[in-house]
Amino acid sequence: MFEINYIKNKIIKVKKKIKILKNIFNYHEKKNRLKKIENILQQPNLWKKPKYAKNINKEQSELNSVVYNIKSISNNIKNINKIIKLKIQNQNTNYTLNYNTVKQLKNIEKEIKKIEYLRFFYKKYDISNCYMDIQAGSGGVEAQDWANMLLRMYLRWSENHKFKTTIIEKTTGEITGIKSATIKISGKYAYGWAHTETGIHRLVRKSPFNYTGKRHTSFSSIFIYPEMSESIKINIKPETLRIDVYRSSGAGGQHVNKIESAVRITHLPTNIVTQCQNERSQHKNKNQAMKQLKAKLYKLEIEKKNIEKKNIETTKSNIGWGRQIRSYILDDSRIKDLRTGLETRNIQNILDGNLDIFIRENLKYRLSKGKKYV
Repeated sequence: MFEINYIKNKIIKVKKKIKILKNIFNYHEKKNRLKKIENILQQPNLWKKPKYAKNINKEQSELNSVVYNIKSISNNIKNINKIIKLKIQNQNTNYTLNYNTVKQLKNIEKEIKKIEYLRFFYKKYDISNCYMDIQAGSGGVEAQDWANMLLRMYLRWSENHKFKTTIIEKTTGEITGIKSATIKISGKYAYGWAHTETGIHRLVRKSPFNYTGKRHTSFSSIFIYPEMSESIKINIKPETLRIDVYRSSGAGGQHVNKIESAVRITHLPTNIVTQCQNERSQHKNKNQAMKQLKAKLYKLEIEKKNIEKKNIETTKSNIGWGRQIRSYILDDSRIKDLRTGLETRNIQNILDGNLDIFIRENLKYRLSKGKKYV
């Protein structure tokens, strides 16, 4: 049996957390803005401006993520308080009441944790879908196998978060693994969650491809960028593009390898390359590759304005020593994030997509350091 004082203390702690959350998220401002948006959505002529209506709907959804959830938690706490007071007045503090109340409070605490993580996602595109480029570094078969392991890891991570994934492009290695891949990750805050994974990932292990069993170091790069809204205008001159078509690779039935439906676009001034081969239609693949190109160019422009200025494509091209963000040392049973110093020995769990231990730590680290990111 739980003591009433224990439950009361729990409620006090939860109330304090709610108060802090309201301050962090400017709850009252968001609540007032939400009321205005609800009035706008009731206007009969709203959908004559489809783009504006779409943006208003999106803003409503973002505000509800905070306002509705905090309001719901506050109401649940009020209801629990009423029940407790009523039972105390009636001198009815039986086990069932206390057990159920504690269970409800634990559920509320879980919901609060979910809301707390929204404070990490304060930038414009954090709520967006995103693309992930995976590129094998030098090292031949070993590096290509490592790139394939990373692809599997991120697909599983996305599945754990209930994000939808689409493999836009995948170039297989000559023997095993992949040379490169691009996946689209769709879901609320997909970019916000995933963006800290951009960087070089280093693998150290006894190579299964070396008969002497020597220790081998491999590198693969991860590059993540948000899906751009159609309202964002990126001026790309046709003469700055080189567009190549080629036959798709991999499984896909009779169509694959017979029709040149895959498309590769190179932006000559920046040497940024995007490609797509997952559709049967060359036209659809070209549209998808252009979307990715616009997203990359937009992010590159923002990066130039950033105080910390980085050249993204230069970082991607140098897949080797000195630029890694995480080391996966399999023969020593440990994985270490080189930015936060966080280390774990639960290797298989991480490779199976349970990455949040690292992602959350990096989100906290960036927020505490006040670093700006896109």
